[in-house]
Amino acid sequence: MLELRPGCERCNRDLPASSPDARICTFECTWCVECADGPLGGICPNCGGNLERRPIRPTELLEKAPASTSRVYKRAAV
Repeated sequence: MLELRPGCERCNRDLPASSPDARICTFECTWCVECADGPLGGICPNCGGNLERRPIRPTELLEKAPASTSRVYKRAAV
């Protein structure tokens, strides 16, 4: 199950579970669309994989399977 991390690793922008602006790689490194499409060029700087839109977990399932509250922030990693 996806963690649905709460923020961008580069700029620390909030990315709630319902955000259409979250991008992830296969290791679930999480980036906002501005960082992913801009400075990162669609490539995860951690693993070199491509970044894709993160799926949105339906609201009714968030209570049973909540999003992560753990942030990973690398302060302008790239």
